[in-house]
Amino acid sequence: MMRRNQFNQALAAIILAGLALLPQFAFAQDSSKISADSKIRNIDGVAAVVNTGYVTRKEIDDRIVALQKQGGKLPDAAALRKTVMERLILEKIQLQNAEQEGIAVSNKELDKIIGDIAAKNKLTLAELKVKIAATGSTYERYSQMLRDDVIISRYREREVEGKIKISDAEVDNFISDRNREAAGGGKPVRSSPAVKGEPEEIDVAQIFIPADANAGAGAQAEAKKKAEVLLREARGDVDFLQLGAMAVKDNPKIKFQDLGYRTPDRLPQLFYEAVRNTGSGQVANAVVRSPAGYHVLKVLDRRALVAGAPEPQQAAPQETSTTPQNIMVTQTLSRHILLRSRAGLTDQDAERRLAGYRDQVRAKTADFGDLAKKYSEDGSAANGGNLGWMGPGDLVPEFDQAMNRLQIGEVSNPVKTEFGWHLIQVLERREAQLTLEKQRQFARAAIRERKFEQAYQDWLRELRDTATVKIINADDPAASPR
Repeated sequence: MMRRNQFNQALAAIILAGLALLPQFAFAQDSSKISADSKIRNIDGVAAVVNTGYVTRKEIDDRIVALQKQGGKLPDAAALRKTVMERLILEKIQLQNAEQEGIAVSNKELDKIIGDIAAKNKLTLAELKVKIAATGSTYERYSQMLRDDVIISRYREREVEGKIKISDAEVDNFISDRNREAAGGGKPVRSSPAVKGEPEEIDVAQIFIPADANAGAGAQAEAKKKAEVLLREARGDVDFLQLGAMAVKDNPKIKFQDLGYRTPDRLPQLFYEAVRNTGSGQVANAVVRSPAGYHVLKVLDRRALVAGAPEPQQAAPQETSTTPQNIMVTQTLSRHILLRSRAGLTDQDAERRLAGYRDQVRAKTADFGDLAKKYSEDGSAANGGNLGWMGPGDLVPEFDQAMNRLQIGEVSNPVKTEFGWHLIQVLERREAQLTLEKQRQFARAAIRERKFEQAYQDWLRELRDTATVKIINADDPAASPR
């Protein structure tokens, strides 16, 4: 019942996108007002013609204002304007192509998504509309912005995911590499490190938490907080690849990527500055902020770069068993009390009841298992709420995250998921090997994340190259309204 599925992941990503739209209304409202004579547009107001559509200078101005309001370091005015225009062009192309492919969001579906966004903010629909109106925008404009965002996301995922191919041989090699790492004490056997001042190559991996430059302050803060949590976890005794895979499962928008060996000039300058003095196997000291979001970096290896030298030889495949036996994960044994969402039980009532059970357990006036048997509303009640051993990705994200924050024996505050309200207690943790099937799933997911970013960038370039785009006048801001 509680195991995640692709629908829940997609819905979570859509809700996050909807939340990120809210802070933008104060800056986007003017461009949303379409007058009766909008079909006849002054050519001076158009910055670029994109196939059969256009990007206006007013749209560029509004996006720049939003970026400036967020603070942070921005490029010079000319470079910023060019970057924003290109982003808007790509958005227009994606919406046009998605329409041609028949990708749409029905009104009923959009209403459901907006309802979920309101619930996520603990607002009624009426209260959400008031909040939108307070920004100076309209509910209709908000709905259209959200519809466009969902359409673009679906089109992007469908097109990019379709370009990523993973063979069984790649999965076998991934598992084999992990076995070699385990056999070598947890680190892969690589070439000698460079002497100080000697040319070198650096193998850097990243966990990327996107926070679009035009996202609101709230979305930016949430992404930064998530990145800082991941950085703290990465500094602990945890496998970086496993951490990245878990983060991706919690939020499909997060990306994990091994950049492979690169000379410093082939690394993004921000990345190189962050890892310049970071040794092999170490995590960068701080989260790296880029215009696209937040990056948690780890140096997997540094090696000397000798001109003309052959690549270091690895053990022949037949010398290392490819039996997937060395991918370890942390499993948690927990139990819960579930109050299902139903008519007649408000969120406030459910929270109050579970808080009462929590206080009894903490005061040692009641046993958690006994309370679960008496009050929990799922099949685990007969077993005192025991859920058995669960690994990364086995539970829905809200439950998984709350459980992972608990110490052994600790009881959580009430936690809401799609199934209702939970009270959670962690009983024990252990390191365990993934089953054969799980290991192959794990390997395939990790490889997919490595490939996704490159496939995505190639796809964007292809979209741009095949579109008919004419730049008219993007340099000057739109004329002030009269």
